[in-house]
Amino acid sequence: MSGKRLEQAFIFDVFGTLVDWRSGVARVVSEASRSRGLDVDALAFADYWRGLYQPSMEGVRTGNRGYVALDKLHRENLDATLAYFRVGSAFDEAARVRLNHAWEQLPAWADVVDGLERLRPAALLAPCSNGSVSLMVRLSRFAGLQWDTVAGAELAQDYKPKPRVYLASCAALGLSPEQVTMVAAHNSDLQAARDAGLRTAFIPRPTEYGVDQTVDLTPDEDWDHVVDRIGALADSL
Repeated sequence: MSGKRLEQAFIFDVFGTLVDWRSGVARVVSEASRSRGLDVDALAFADYWRGLYQPSMEGVRTGNRGYVALDKLHRENLDATLAYFRVGSAFDEAARVRLNHAWEQLPAWADVVDGLERLRPAALLAPCSNGSVSLMVRLSRFAGLQWDTVAGAELAQDYKPKPRVYLASCAALGLSPEQVTMVAAHNSDLQAARDAGLRTAFIPRPTEYGVDQTVDLTPDEDWDHVVDRIGALADSL
């Protein structure tokens, strides 16, 4: 790999940036609900479940709780979501385990698989997600995402946007932060990565939260790259 180009690796946020968590989770929830004769608003269920995501990680970020993998936090949040929708009695332990695997069964956005393949010859590629290694491996197989390695939260034993998550990912690749570009659909993720010394690439996903989404529609800062598809990153190189 040439030392003349600054960027030698791209690391990616996954939920929302590369995969459509909302429709993917809703599909699994809808199938599980219908099989039990339940009429559950699957998209609202997915939104509520995802809404517990950031608060559940905060205890780890603040040090009030030791690191636990996102799979466990998802499961705790699933139990709370089932209770909120008053359908908990319909899901026994085995059913809850299966339902929790919804986060491993999310479809990639249309540009992602081909875009990553185009980018691969130019740089090292890895997810930098709050998902655990096992979650990322299974999700990547389902969605067709191919990586050189898996980085992110479990490597750092912490959660984004803590700087150590980004820095541990760079260290795992044997690169300095300025040689690594963080790719995300979320301005806050990119701001944290930039603060840690990484380069940045913004790709909007205007329907991540549905057609009425109001956040992350445009870049908040002058990021190093602003693209409308993953393949455009390859074009920029």
